[in-house]
Amino acid sequence: MDKRLFVAEKPCKRLDLFLSEQTDEFTRSRIKKLIEEGNVTVCGKVTQKAGADIKSGDVIALTVPDAVEYAVKAENIPIEIVYQDEDFAIVNKPKGMTVHIGSGVVEGTLVNALLYALDSLSGIGGVLRPGIVHRIDKDTTGLLVVAKNDKAHVSLASQIAEKTCKRTYYALLEGNVKEARGEITTDIGRHPTERLKMSVLPFGQGKIAITRFETVAHFGTDFTLCRFDLQTGRTHQIRVHAKHIGHPVVGDPVYGFKKQKLSINGQLLHAWKLELSHPTKGERMTFTAPLPKEFSEILQKLCTKYQTDSAPFADIL
Repeated sequence: MDKRLFVAEKPCKRLDLFLSEQTDEFTRSRIKKLIEEGNVTVCGKVTQKAGADIKSGDVIALTVPDAVEYAVKAENIPIEIVYQDEDFAIVNKPKGMTVHIGSGVVEGTLVNALLYALDSLSGIGGVLRPGIVHRIDKDTTGLLVVAKNDKAHVSLASQIAEKTCKRTYYALLEGNVKEARGEITTDIGRHPTERLKMSVLPFGQGKIAITRFETVAHFGTDFTLCRFDLQTGRTHQIRVHAKHIGHPVVGDPVYGFKKQKLSINGQLLHAWKLELSHPTKGERMTFTAPLPKEFSEILQKLCTKYQTDSAPFADIL
């Protein structure tokens, strides 16, 4: 158990803000949870209100409980680790693998595999999501970053929030996307009637979502290969925005057309590139993962059928 004492040199309107300014190891949400769980005292009295006023001279004690052993079991599931060091790992997630436990899924997740494959994971995400800084959908393939300690987790999460972590995806879309490039800006939130789906909502009723895209190749007027750069990270963002512009991701079982031209299981959406700053050394690092076999083979067949040059996307095949 780790106990820390702080003395307020000046007033502060919020206890959680004060503590977040005293340490760079925890996110503000983690600090808020520690407060609500009774792990903070102000002048000797337990305070469970994150918004409590702090006066000059107040003595604040923060107790960080010992890490709880993970309730999720480690499983020897093969996963591709593109890179790892003492702070983080880059994983190339396969299609069909859920990132973490939830909604009745208790095994076979990326977290189960990570607990077996890596020597440590950050605890900020809790016992069910150790190391998970961001997610990609079950049937989306490609790169995601995993934190191996809390300090790295804070840095990586901040980079995503501040848009200095660059995330680039490729997707095959239905129909002919005529614009060479563009930016989609909407609010995204839970669908008003279908609670398992996300939806574009009127501004002010959801969270702002910004997606930049560029067309890479056309296959007649039936399909378009697009590259996407996420400016925000909302649930199902690319899939919802693709549907919003009338060109859903091919194979998308939730947001796609009911009648599919191609016989595939799950959407053709791939997290191709991650660019980030090392959480302790600060150097910029870039990682890429080629398209999975199914996606690559479909593109090659479409190139032959529609006589499309594959040169513009040869680097991802």
